[in-house]
Amino acid sequence: MMNDVFPASRNAARARLAQFIPGAGQNYAFGRNTDPGPGQPSAVSKLSPYLRYRMITEQEAAQAVLEQHSLPAAEKFIQEILWRTYWKGWLEMRPSVWTQFQEERDRQRDSFPNARAIRNAEAGQTGIEGFDDWARELVETGYLHNHARMWFASIWIFTLRLPWALGADFFLRHLVDADAASNTLSWRWVAGLQTAGKTYLATTDNIARYTNGRFAPKGLATTAVIPPDLTVANPRPIPFAAQWDRQKPALLLVTPDDLNPESLFAPSASIKAAFIAADASTLWGDNARGFVATASRDAAERVNTAFQCPTDILDTLNVETLITQAKQAGAEQIITAYAPVGPVADLFAKFSPRLEQEGITLVQTRRSWDEKFWPHATKGFFPFKEKIPKILGEIG
Repeated sequence: MMNDVFPASRNAARARLAQFIPGAGQNYAFGRNTDPGPGQPSAVSKLSPYLRYRMITEQEAAQAVLEQHSLPAAEKFIQEILWRTYWKGWLEMRPSVWTQFQEERDRQRDSFPNARAIRNAEAGQTGIEGFDDWARELVETGYLHNHARMWFASIWIFTLRLPWALGADFFLRHLVDADAASNTLSWRWVAGLQTAGKTYLATTDNIARYTNGRFAPKGLATTAVIPPDLTVANPRPIPFAAQWDRQKPALLLVTPDDLNPESLFAPSASIKAAFIAADASTLWGDNARGFVATASRDAAERVNTAFQCPTDILDTLNVETLITQAKQAGAEQIITAYAPVGPVADLFAKFSPRLEQEGITLVQTRRSWDEKFWPHATKGFFPFKEKIPKILGEIG
C-alpha cells in the first residue's frame, strides 16, 4: 500500500508537488489540521517522504509554491516546510540531544517494567478510540497525518504514561519519512521537553473536531506530567562544510539524506564514478528501507544521466569499500551532500580518520538553504519564523 501512496521517484515527487500547489494557500491554511482518514482527500501535501530524502528540496518546494501564491497567502505551508529546516538546524547545534535520545531509548527498552503495555500500544490494542486506529495505520501504511502524530504522542505520554523515547522509536521504526531531527524533537515538544514547560495535551473535543467526528476517545489525560529530562548542552556553532575541489578527481557518494545530487553538484569531468548508498543500517524500519531502495534505483538512473559516469548502488556503506572504489576510480576526494545529525553522520564521523590515512578527503557540501537558515535555529521556532521573509528574499 505504501508504494501506491508514495511512489519512490523524483518524477512522482514533482508530480505530487505540482498537484498540491493550487491548494497551497487558503485551502492548506484552513484544512491542514483536519485528518479525514486513510485514502481520503485532504488539504496536506503528503510531500514528507520526498522532502525527508530530498528527492525534492525545501527550497524547490517553497519556490514552486511562491511562484503561484504570495508569501502571506502561502505562509502556513512555507512555515510547515521550514519547521523541518528548523528542527534540522536546532539538532545540528545540539547533537548531544540525539545521543541522549538513543541512550534513553535503549535504557527504557531494557528497564521499563510494563513491556505488555508497550506491545499493546504498538499493536493498537489499548482500547482507546483513534489511538489504536493510528497505531495500525502507521504500521500498515508508514504514514500518519501530522495532527494524528501529535495526538498519538500525547496519548502515549500523558494518558498511557509510556516513555516518550519508546514512542519516538516506534515512529522511527515505521514512518516512511522517519527522520532523526523532526521525529525526536517533535516528540520532545509534545512531552514538554523541547520548549521548557510547554506540553501538547490531546483532548476529546479537538480530536473529534479535526477527524470530522470519526473519533472521540474518552478518558484522556487532563493534565500533563512532564517526564524527566537531561540537561541540553549549550548550542555549538554549525559545523563547517567545505566545497569540493573541481580540479581533483572525485567519487560522488549519494546517501538517503540527499537523493538529488544533480541539483547540488554541477556535472564535471572530474567526477569519475558515483555510488548510491542504500544501506539499511542508516534507516530504521521496513517502510523507509523499501522506499529508499526504490528511490535509490531512481537516483542511480538520474545520476548516471546527469554526470555521465559509472554509477552503482551500495547495499552496505563501508569505509573499506569506499577506499577501494575511490582508488579504482583514481579519486582523491569523495564528495557528498552534508549529512545532518543522524545515522549517516555517525558513519561519516567513523570513516573520516580511515579515509585520511589513505589520502582521501571526505567533502560534505551543504546546501545554501541550510547555510542560510540553520544558524537561526538558536532558540524557539517563533524567533526563527521572524527571519523567514528576509532569508527567502536573499535566496531568491
